[in-house]
Amino acid sequence: MVSYKKLNYKILDNKKINLINVPLIYNSLKNIKINDSNQYISKCFDIAIELFKENNELKLINGPIIKKNFLGKKHLGITEYLGSKFNAANDVVMLIYNKNLSVCPLTTHIPLKDVSKTISKKIIINHVERIHYFYKKKFNKKPSFAITGLNPHCENNSELNEENKIIKPAIDYLLKKQFSISGPYPADTIFLKKNYKKFDVIIGMYHDQVLTPMKTIYEFDAINITVGLPFDRVSPDHGPNLSMLGKNESNPTSLIRSIEFLDK
Repeated sequence: MVSYKKLNYKILDNKKINLINVPLIYNSLKNIKINDSNQYISKCFDIAIELFKENNELKLINGPIIKKNFLGKKHLGITEYLGSKFNAANDVVMLIYNKNLSVCPLTTHIPLKDVSKTISKKIIINHVERIHYFYKKKFNKKPSFAITGLNPHCENNSELNEENKIIKPAIDYLLKKQFSISGPYPADTIFLKKNYKKFDVIIGMYHDQVLTPMKTIYEFDAINITVGLPFDRVSPDHGPNLSMLGKNESNPTSLIRSIEFLDK
């Protein structure tokens, strides 16, 4: 274990889990003050970011974090928080990964009423390109993409609906660039087994549109990857669930998958 006050990134071994002692004073896990917790998390990230700026071959796993307490209204999530530290806040992509299927929400932690105003052709293209090159680099694989629509059954009464105005033009552009992509597909049927098994990645328009079926299919057997950072960052694909603190009942599968993924 290394003290953060004597930290030297050159002594860290990327083939091991490096433990750095960042002190946090508390009497009970269930009674840690929010301000103390926020300072602790911030210090941990500051140390990690300092290390990655010196050596981007290091890899990061962070545990579940109560975003409302730590981020407030400054960032939508840890994905965007880390992106902002590397001037990539608008470029990073949340990828929920399982070796058989990954999903990506085009918008992350925003109210549903804002989704239609946030999605754009540019954002779709950015997400597909970044995930494509991530798969090529990490797995030497050209991934196949499915894109969901926004509206029920990919339609509404307007010819200028989001499918015709935004999603289809983005797909047409990416097809011309030789990406393996199709859609838009209705979100209520794309996750039928006979459908989702045709694809490596399904991109949805908002968070729960793709995370709900993903967690229904794989439960804890998936991890959260931030695509677009200059280093590998993953986290378990679940929240902290404070009601289980100290009970030793939490399912460790997603954390184990995170470690296995970075060990490749």
